[in-house]
Amino acid sequence: MTLQDFRTALNAWGEAGTPFFFCVDFELEKPFAFELQQVNVKEILFCINDFTNSNHKAIAQTISTFKKSPIGFSEYKNKFDKVFERLAYGDSFLTNLTIKTKIETDQSLENLFHLVHAKYKLLVNNNFLVFSPETFVRIYNGKIFSYPMKGTIDASLPNAAAKILNDEKEKAEHITIVDLIRNDLSLVADKVHVSRFRFIDEIKTNTKNLLQVSSEVTGTLPAGYRSQLGDILVSLLPAGSISGAPKQKTCAIISAAEQEKRGYYTGVFGYFDGNVLDSAVMIRFIEQAGNQLYYRSGGGITTQSDAQTEYQEAIDKVYVPVT
Repeated sequence: MTLQDFRTALNAWGEAGTPFFFCVDFELEKPFAFELQQVNVKEILFCINDFTNSNHKAIAQTISTFKKSPIGFSEYKNKFDKVFERLAYGDSFLTNLTIKTKIETDQSLENLFHLVHAKYKLLVNNNFLVFSPETFVRIYNGKIFSYPMKGTIDASLPNAAAKILNDEKEKAEHITIVDLIRNDLSLVADKVHVSRFRFIDEIKTNTKNLLQVSSEVTGTLPAGYRSQLGDILVSLLPAGSISGAPKQKTCAIISAAEQEKRGYYTGVFGYFDGNVLDSAVMIRFIEQAGNQLYYRSGGGITTQSDAQTEYQEAIDKVYVPVT
């Protein structure tokens, strides 16, 4: 499916009130979409805020093995330095840098899909698994809502919530992304405003609990917006929280630093039920490459960033949300 085919299909289904499922990669090269009743459960399993096409249960109840083998700091530092140089030149205010970490687990991707707890889960052809906490956009009753997520800290640290909220680097990074999302929504909506700023959610993982900082940005869509659902989604991609600002220049920096395509990692997936559209940013992502599993993670880099701290954050984000 071409991007234009994707856009046209979503516009038509939206206008007709036809429920559909969609998924689009970071580079906007391999989008796909189906009428909801046409989704093949042997190829695609999803769970979106408890709406799911799966009726299976996990075979096992625990994960006995979860080993991660991250890249060395020197390799990360090389990528970081490429980003930092462009930040110093003023080509970007914030760049999301990501890495791949080899992992080993005693569970299959399909069983992990059933075991993990997340607002948004997706398994495609046993090739990649997503268990994302981050909403991309929700659209209903003429409104559009986005929830940029920036800022993560170990919940067990003393005064963790106050620490993350008072950290000047984290605050500046969050403000930059919120401003980018506000500008993005202004392309498709009126009366765009920040309705909630820097609220905290707690995420339980297999190793520790994390605090994650988010905001809510809201706008009013024009009459007849359902016939423009494809146009609206494509206009907002890629998601600002996992690219950076300004978006076009920052995506070029990402490509040069990461030196490979992200594919579906940090893309977007979701569904429309005929009234409500709900979607997620595809973070917390495991992919199969041959016989090897890779977990992809990252974080926002600014001129205030420290390479060692950012490296550790990317590794800390390699987890599965189970209790």
